[in-house]
Amino acid sequence: MKKKLIVVVGIVLAMSVTGTWAQESIIDDVMAACEPEIDAYCSQVTLGEGRLLACFYAHEDKISGRCQYAVYEGAAQLEQFAVAITHLATECMGDLETYCAEVELGEGRVGTCLLEHKAEVTPACAKAIDDVGLEVVEAEE
Repeated sequence: MKKKLIVVVGIVLAMSVTGTWAQESIIDDVMAACEPEIDAYCSQVTLGEGRLLACFYAHEDKISGRCQYAVYEGAAQLEQFAVAITHLATECMGDLETYCAEVELGEGRVGTCLLEHKAEVTPACAKAIDDVGLEVVEAEE
């Protein structure tokens, strides 16, 4: 059971470069849309651990509709990503244990491992890979 939990956590945290890119894109979108609010109310906030969102919350009566929408849209995209990863982890649990249990977590290695074994995984796992559009994307330099 502990091994399963480790694999699921690993897949959620380090699924693919696609997931990392999506998260960075969401952050970039929110930062761009909320730039006036960040400059006006949150410029002294150290980023990370939800501090910027806490600052937005503290100034919610002054946050523009554009910024509010960007935060909402980012949260919705992250939720969709989490649902996709959960679906993939559920459908591929046995395959992850069989083919990818020894893979070091991070930088998309677990997702890459799963893709490398796509021809060998169960039909349910292969369908889940297709369902979520898992692919390895070259990182921008």
